[in-house]
Parts: sequence; structure tokens; C-alpha cells
Amino acid sequence: MVKVMVIHGPNLNLLGIREPHVYGSLTLDQVNERVQQQAQELGMEVRIVQSNHEGELVEAVHQCHSWADAIIINPASYTHYSVALRDAIAAVRLPTIEVHLTNIYAREAFRHRSVTGQACLGVVSGFGAESYRLALRAAKHAVEESRG
Repeated sequence: MVKVMVIHGPNLNLLGIREPHVYGSLTLDQVNERVQQQAQELGMEVRIVQSNHEGELVEAVHQCHSWADAIIINPASYTHYSVALRDAIAAVRLPTIEVHLTNIYAREAFRHRSVTGQACLGVVSGFGAESYRLALRAAKHAVEESRG
């Protein structure tokens, strides 16, 4: 069974309230329910964590080393400047998929650069909550390919 840690970054706890015209009307609980459902359908085990604090996100990535086969992370605003989070992702050496609800390349110029994405296997962005479900499939594929 493929084990995946899903990590949500800052302000994602406000989904459904925060700029629904940009981020959609689903709450984080609803997104997590969809992730859990998709994981069950794919025969995967998923743990989910959310934090607004960079250090807690780094710790969550570190904890993946001893449990997870892969990571799905939405670093949110930390995407664009968190070298600490980027280095944590690189250090655990697990297939990591970066996720964004919106297409970061179709938004403000400062969002076009992903520091964290440089340490990831791939990036899924612009598909709303479906981005997470697509990332689950990609993570499962990456882990199964690595196992042979």
C-alpha cells in the first residue's frame, strides 16, 4: 500500500471563505474528504496536516521520512520564497508533488517562481481541488514505478 502525506500550507484553513472567486467555494474539510475518498479508491493510505507556520511545515516534511512513500504539498505562499521548506523536501528524498488550486503562472508575477517546486518531482496547478486528486495518482504512479 502506498502511503502519502498531504501537507497544506498557510491560509488553506480558510478555504471556502478566503477569496472564493479565486480559490473556490470548497472548505479544507471538503477538499480533505475528496482526497481521502480518492486515496481509498486507489488503495492508498493518506495522512493530512495543515499549518500556517513554516517551521511546522518543515517538521511535517521531516516526519514523512519515517512513514510516507510520497508527499503531496501545497506550500501556498511559502512556494515563492521558502528555502527551508525546499531544503526539507530535498532532504527527505521522497517523491514529492507540489499542488496549487490556482494556476500560479496565470496570476501575479511574484507567484510565477516556485522555490519549493525545484525540489519536487512535479507540480499540479490550476485545477482547483482536483489538483490534489491528480497529484494522488501521480504519487502512486511514482512510488509503484520506483518499486519496479
